[in-house]
Amino acid sequence: MQKLYFNKFEAIDFNLYFQLVSNEKVMAQITERAIPLEEAQTTFKNLINRNEKHQLFGSYKVFNSITNEYIGLGHVTVNDANVQEAEIGYMILPEHWGKRYGSRIAKELINIAKQTDINVLKAIIDPNNIASRKILLHVGFTSEKVCEIDGLPGEILIKYI
Repeated sequence: MQKLYFNKFEAIDFNLYFQLVSNEKVMAQITERAIPLEEAQTTFKNLINRNEKHQLFGSYKVFNSITNEYIGLGHVTVNDANVQEAEIGYMILPEHWGKRYGSRIAKELINIAKQTDINVLKAIIDPNNIASRKILLHVGFTSEKVCEIDGLPGEILIKYI
């Protein structure tokens, strides 16, 4: 099993971010569409602002420790309305699907959250994303509800830490 390492996204990392959000396969069960350049630039600026605001919370680049190959993104985002709650999420480039990276990323995001005052973690997925659902259940999340979120199908999973 290959190890991964995590580094927070910095302003110079837009191309790595755009590799993910512009990929139709990656985004199929997130936004149901690839994100165009201008929109991605705006969301990336917001991501960088969040990264600079917090020491541990934020979005991380994920790499294979041995090959230094870029795997994807993982994030732990605090809920500004309830600072004891955060959301985790991840995106993995399609060439790395099925290699158990999702489970390892989710576990590391949980470990990051445990270093903070967070006591509730949430994850929001497309209910048809069987792989992500399986990963989250495996790392201790339970399904809270299935609903529509911003006009898209969604399932909210929760874990107390």
